[in-house]
Amino acid sequence: MLIHVLQLIAGDKLISDTYNAVGLHLLSSGTVVDANDILMLNRHNIEYVDIMPRGNADQEEDEPVRHPISAVQAHSFQHAINGVKQLFQYTALGETFADDFVESACNPLFQNFQDEKDVVSLLLSLNSQDDYTYQHSVQVGMLSYYIAKWMDKSEKEARHIGKAGYLHDLGKSKVDQHILQKPGKLTNDEFDEIKKHTIYGYEIIRDSLQDNALALVALQHHERWDGSGYPLRRTKTEIHSYSNIVAVADVYSAMISDRVYQQKRDLLFVLKELHRMSFGQLDPKITQVFIRNMIPNFIGKKASLNDGRTGTIVMTNPSDFFKPLIKIKNEFVDLSQLNNVEITSIAM
Repeated sequence: MLIHVLQLIAGDKLISDTYNAVGLHLLSSGTVVDANDILMLNRHNIEYVDIMPRGNADQEEDEPVRHPISAVQAHSFQHAINGVKQLFQYTALGETFADDFVESACNPLFQNFQDEKDVVSLLLSLNSQDDYTYQHSVQVGMLSYYIAKWMDKSEKEARHIGKAGYLHDLGKSKVDQHILQKPGKLTNDEFDEIKKHTIYGYEIIRDSLQDNALALVALQHHERWDGSGYPLRRTKTEIHSYSNIVAVADVYSAMISDRVYQQKRDLLFVLKELHRMSFGQLDPKITQVFIRNMIPNFIGKKASLNDGRTGTIVMTNPSDFFKPLIKIKNEFVDLSQLNNVEITSIAM
């Protein structure tokens, strides 16, 4: 089935090789395209590709693209959840832990997900029945690892940063669980107690691992460049570079998750909020790297607009991340050309 590149969606399967105008081989027959492939074809000015028929077109339009998770990936995710749960149990009792234990818990996670491209769908596909805090710790570890890789860090350093994300909330093991699970608004005293998890985490990691960078991430992941964070109101030059990475991952994971006191937010809203926070609160370069690598994952997803229409995102706009090209029935709508029309939600 020959279709225009702008009609491709993540999950389409090519049935012939694709070459650009000078004969460079781009994609092989049998490739199941993802968001990055579609962007690459656009960059090479490819107009049409041959794909395997999708079947019932109407049904395809309504069904979301399923994100396949292998048994190995599912196992490594649950293994990481179990690992962080044990760490919380150990440290709640005042025990220390060895670096080997942390490595064995989180390294298989990085190993088995290191080539993942659609991180948005991945995080939505990985769900655990365990406590939010444990799942959040694993998500932040994964996201911190991805951000480090997107920043061209070495594999060794990316895993170190991912480990910092994995351990960042460990100090919550010392916080009253009734406060952590409270569904209503916290009192000032209760919030002051929760803020201490950063100090507790610093002390736990320092005493267990003697790794200053990992300990500082636990201490600083709620610090903000403008000095509005906690616990020490540090400003941008005083915050460790790893803490800046984990802070972005932490905000994203928290906002896309259901918590006892807050429902998860729409995914595009979360990225817009991160973009807003990059003007004063979060490291702007790190935040832009994160958004730039997450936005292409929305290609092929259904979007609802504030004028009541719905369509499929077919191409991102590099000059305005939040104004992509959308296909509505047989029409292509460039939101960057429409001042008053914007996406209100994305169906995943």
